[in-house]
Amino acid sequence: MLLKPKFLKPIFIFLILLLSIQCFSQKARRIACVGNSITFGYGINPREQNSYPGQLQAMLGDGYDVRNFGVSGRTLLRNGNHPYWKEKAFHDAMAFKPDVVFIMLGTNDSKAVNRPYFNQFERDYSDLIDSFRALSTHPRVIMVLPIATFNADSNSIYDPVIVKKIIPMCESVAFKKQVEFIDLHPMFLGRENELFDKIHPNSIGDTRIAQRLYEQLQLTPAHNDRFFKKIPSPTSIKNYHGYQCVEFKFEGRECKIVRPYAFEKGNPWIWRARFWGNQPQAELGLLERGFYLAYCDVAELYGNKACIDIWNKFYAFLHTRLGLNAKVALEGYSRGGIYIYNWAAANPEKVACVYADAPVLDFKSWPGGKGTGPGSQADWALFQKDYGLRSEQQAVAFRGAPIYRAKEIIAGHYPMLHVVGDADTVVPVSENTTPFVKNIRALGGAIEVIHKPGMFHHPHSLANPERIINFILHATEHK
Repeated sequence: MLLKPKFLKPIFIFLILLLSIQCFSQKARRIACVGNSITFGYGINPREQNSYPGQLQAMLGDGYDVRNFGVSGRTLLRNGNHPYWKEKAFHDAMAFKPDVVFIMLGTNDSKAVNRPYFNQFERDYSDLIDSFRALSTHPRVIMVLPIATFNADSNSIYDPVIVKKIIPMCESVAFKKQVEFIDLHPMFLGRENELFDKIHPNSIGDTRIAQRLYEQLQLTPAHNDRFFKKIPSPTSIKNYHGYQCVEFKFEGRECKIVRPYAFEKGNPWIWRARFWGNQPQAELGLLERGFYLAYCDVAELYGNKACIDIWNKFYAFLHTRLGLNAKVALEGYSRGGIYIYNWAAANPEKVACVYADAPVLDFKSWPGGKGTGPGSQADWALFQKDYGLRSEQQAVAFRGAPIYRAKEIIAGHYPMLHVVGDADTVVPVSENTTPFVKNIRALGGAIEVIHKPGMFHHPHSLANPERIINFILHATEHK
């Protein structure tokens, strides 16, 4: 039976709409990789497939169109010896109208010939970001900071300049422009074998870069600052390694919260106990991956009841008022180990994991100095005051330190990680982590220890914090 003409037009329109919707749903997301020879894939064969843009395309699949706009030897600086701004690739990247832009520039800017123009670096980077953000697609812009290099020529690409000048300038731009960034530098420390000429990654190194970019694309970028508006005034916002850090008073205590630029589901967070800003590489890696960072200064309360009460209120504020996850990753350096474990013992159901670094776990060892370490008489007296101990005998017999609270600590069934220097004479491993691990494991608790042979109490953490980051990501189910 033939349809009458009056029915054909609605059917024709319906078919066109259906086809349009199908085509729109199948439209690939466009990703532009802007950069220098590392982006281009210098020295990699076949470059199209094994450069990090090529590998990223393979990881993402047909729903994405990843284009390589890298040009060897190019600088971010407009007045650099070979500015990226003048290249056809830059104009092609703009014409591509990407949905996402990865910018990996700055390595060549570290050369001696370009250093006189460093005062223009932040302006030029901001202008480059604005150029892409002004496109009709309003792309998600992600800065990719330079990898570690191992070239010894101080007039050429030089890692100390990258670390001391380029990366801090990149972080300053990220803070001012509130733009996502990925710091690849720590990732390549200890991996010189993945750079075939001490500067350019081989295909394995590029796999590492592609994987990290892939992970970033799984996060949700931030679009507003309503989070900070929930924090009581007076507040101030400062630059914390490129991130916005809000400082405020809570229960009369100095507090800080750092917000990521892209979010992971569930609003995971890490809680720094003491020594704000000391060796922050692990927490910075988690900020990149969508974690919040929190700090509440309880001075020298040494994890006593007053400390736990304040932290309980701070936790309730962060979880109930600000919406952070019900379970937190605890981070404690040195005496911070006392704080995090005593709070965990009181709140086992609220802990996702514990990362303790050269932790104090027995007051007799530090600050008491009753073992092989020197201790600290001033802190030993303060500890006694905090816990209401009236004599040396009471202090020595005190059993409120984590080393004696294994049963309470393992009640939360969360994993623990310790990083220790085996030559630590301030907080000896044999008096703190070693007996603590024995007690925890005897009761079925899960604890891992990373030993640093020949290392002392400082520096804390690991230069390449990947093992720490992965431990926390796995423990919080975000790996």
